[in-house]
Formats: sequence, structure tokens, C-alpha cells
Amino acid sequence: MPLRSRRSPLSRQGGRALVMLLAASLALAGPAGATPRGNGDEALRNRLRELVDRPDGPPGAIAVLRDGGRVRVIQAGVAEVGTRREPRASDHMRLASASKAYSGAVALRLVDRGLLGLDDTIARRLPALPAAWGDVTLRQLLHHTSGLPDYSAAPDFVDLIRADPHRIFDSRHLLDFVADQDLEFAPGSRYHYSNSDNIAVALMSEAVTGQRYEDLLASKVFRPLGLAHTSLPAGYRLPNPYLHGYDVEPGSPPQDVSTLFGASGAWASGGMVATPADFNTFMAGYAGGRLISEATRKQQRSFIAGASEPAGPGTNRAGLGIFAYKTRCGVVYGHTGNTAGYTQFGAGTPDGRRSVTLSITSQVNQENTPDLLAHLRDVEEDFVCALLGSPSKP
Repeated sequence: MPLRSRRSPLSRQGGRALVMLLAASLALAGPAGATPRGNGDEALRNRLRELVDRPDGPPGAIAVLRDGGRVRVIQAGVAEVGTRREPRASDHMRLASASKAYSGAVALRLVDRGLLGLDDTIARRLPALPAAWGDVTLRQLLHHTSGLPDYSAAPDFVDLIRADPHRIFDSRHLLDFVADQDLEFAPGSRYHYSNSDNIAVALMSEAVTGQRYEDLLASKVFRPLGLAHTSLPAGYRLPNPYLHGYDVEPGSPPQDVSTLFGASGAWASGGMVATPADFNTFMAGYAGGRLISEATRKQQRSFIAGASEPAGPGTNRAGLGIFAYKTRCGVVYGHTGNTAGYTQFGAGTPDGRRSVTLSITSQVNQENTPDLLAHLRDVEEDFVCALLGSPSKP
């Protein structure tokens, strides 16, 4: 989930301020350069270099493209400012809101087993939550049409983060910060991305299994997909080695914010940590339906109008814990995310044979860095086209 770092405390997930650092106005660079485009590795590397070379660009970028057994890793910039080390596919990084795909995977696997139903309500599965939220269903939580108020924007939550960015929260009680609030709209009536949704999804998963969400991740996602370098920490430290994430402000040295915030305040909504290699493996399995039945997958692909946060390449539509990205070269399925120091895009093809992830080491969003986000989305689309084997943009 996005913890915003703009030289001060707060970021958000889904367009809401989670930790609002004082926003400084940016002298943004002009439109993307005229670097020749193509699907070859050098052309793609040049596209990443364009991002890294911007005055407001990230210090590092790495993409992983998988086509069956063939894996290509393309990097630009450095893994840590002050060194010459390139980003590597074995470096750990924060997945931010891409974590929501993992909580979606857990819940949908439980739907397959008959332990959860997509039309199960908060009143049935989480009766301790406010009665006013009772009619919200698992389907609506996964679709971001629940109307739940976003706990990450609650003043009390923001104040605690500001006072102690490393604070360890009781992740099971994050929704307490908005328990005195009514729904923001009637459930199912419209799309609105909220960090609260996936907290409730994880709590539902725990309620029907009697197991901790972290253990469900291990048994339902990590082990089936062979993800040995993916975790959901509670603290602020990252496993070594890791990609350092930065707050970038043109004219000032990048500020390392890799460990600025603890992960317990993001939990199932944005606390995941993984390597680029593991992130790519997950997206191939998740987009390809390896974890769920065809019947559940059909429900997952009931797309509505709605974009991920930040928006991914092309035209975005929202499914259940997954987004469809319709690009000039075809459609891929996945998720994005942004938090202090990191922005993520990951997607795969419906058959799971091909997948692409693109990770950069600064936070990019529509509110603070709209020009950079437009550039990033353009680059992401070129990588999707490289994945799908389609012609490059003229």
C-alpha cells in the first residue's frame, strides 16, 4: 500500500494519503525521449534508462520477462545510490499494493474449497465489525465496490505513523481506525479503491480457516508456486540483499526511504516483500489461473470500470483481486502498486506461459508525479508488447 514519501511522512494506496510527506512541487522533465523502440533487450534497456535519467526519475529499474522457460532480466541504474551495483532479480523489494493480488489469491483458493463464498457478507464472516458494514460481500471487497472507508486516511492512523514510522500495529485491528464511520456509498454501487478492502479480505480468510493470514499465504500461495523469497514482514527491515527505494526530488540528492515505514500498518493491503524473480513467478501463476479452478477464475474475470493504483499500461479494468490491462498489443492480467521508494507493475497472459514485472525504486503516482507516471505507463506498455511479441510502436 502506498506510503508516500515526498521528503516527509505519508503516502497512500489507492490514491489516498497514507503517510503524507510535505509535497514539494516538482520541476518535471518533458515528454519521453525519441529513443527508438523495439522488442530487443537493448531497446528495452534504453526505455528503462530514459526513466532513470529523468531529473525526477528513479535511481534504479528492473524488469523480468518470462516466456515459458526463457527468462530475460533487463536493468538500468543502480540498486543503491553511491554504488555501481545494478538491480538484480534476487534483490528484495516492497510490493506495495501488488500485495492485494496475494490476498485475492488466498481468498479465491478458499472459495474453490467451499470455505468462503463470493457472496458471503461481513455480517456473516466478521460480525465484530460495524453492523453498518454488514451487507458488504467478499465479491465487493475484491472488486473495490464495498464502500468501506479507507483506514489509511484516518487522522488517528496518520498521526501514529507520523509520530513513529516504525510503529508495530496490530494488523487485525487496522479497521478499528474507521469503525465509527458509515459506508461511503451503497455496496456495489460504484468503484472506489480502498486499502480497507483487502484487510477485510484477509480477516475473512482467517475467520473461516482459523489460521493466520501469514500461514495461509505460505500454504495457499508460496509453496504451490515455489516462492522461496517472498514474505509478509511486520517490521521495517528488508531481507538482504535488497533494492534501495528512494524519495526523489529534482535538485536534491535522493533520500533512502527503504526502511522508513514498518509493514504492519499495510499488512494484506500492501506489506508484501519479494524479489523481482519471485514477483514474476507469482504473476505468471496468478494470471494463468494455476491457483484456482476455471469456475472461480471465470468469476474473477468479471471486469468493471476501474483502474489499479497507480494505473497500469493501456486501458484498465477491475476484476476480483486482479486488473485487465488492454494495451495496443493485447491484454494482460495483473496488478500495480506504489509505496515510499517503490512502484510495481506485474502481469501475465491468460495461459500463464508469459509474464512481465517492472519495478522502479521511487514512488510514482498521479497526484505527485503525473508526468513521470505517464512516461512509466508508456514504458510498461512497450514491455507488454515485448512480452506478447507484437510490433513496436512507430
